Amino acid sequence: MSEWQVTTVLSDVRHSTSARSLRLGLAEPFRGLPGQHVDIRLTAEDGYSTARTYSLSDVREARTIEVTVERAEDGEVSPYLVDVVEVGEPLEVTRAHGGWFTWDGQDPRPVQLIAGGSGLAPLMAMIRNREIAAPMVPFNLVYSLRSPDRLLFADELRQLARLRRMPVHLTYSREAPADDVRPVGRLTGDELSGLTIGPDRQPTVFICGPNGFVEQCAAAMVAARHEPGRIRTERFG
Repeated sequence: MSEWQVTTVLSDVRHSTSARSLRLGLAEPFRGLPGQHVDIRLTAEDGYSTARTYSLSDVREARTIEVTVERAEDGEVSPYLVDVVEVGEPLEVTRAHGGWFTWDGQDPRPVQLIAGGSGLAPLMAMIRNREIAAPMVPFNLVYSLRSPDRLLFADELRQLARLRRMPVHLTYSREAPADDVRPVGRLTGDELSGLTIGPDRQPTVFICGPNGFVEQCAAAMVAARHEPGRIRTERFG
């Protein structure tokens, strides 16, 4: 089996002007783990190629995967994935890789998810897989984003909260909805401690987002007496 395979874009979901999810049909099926990622490669007509890594946001099927991409203004790959590629067109991808930042549903202890911006993508794979693999495992999500128009997976998150499948805490750093009672601003350590599952329940903590966000949140969880060995981080930027 080759390192790279040509997939087909089967469908897409536009989350915002800067973010999009792509469902890809696999010629060589594989089953990824929630939290893993793939490389996507673009090749120009002159032979120049470049690749970037993107987290999987859905791994429930062996014949399809979903990636969620937010445009990086200076990026070589993300603008094409967000703005150009169309349903029915090919994309080159690798098999899923990554082993530390994964959740396989075997541990019955609670799971605390903390996302910053597009860092929600791999956590969404965990949320979706939990519904079929381990629905009784307690989950809690704290999701920090700049403004309401940057919200990913809005309908799914609202439904999860409405059905009380898991607590969903949305916080906004620059602009908030008119009916939001929380003041606009970055998450503080005290606030994060109040929104998350307590250390006495020994949750596995997954934190994903920009470098500074991840460092701040991980430090806050350690300060709140969570076991460092149960805190797993994935960062970008």
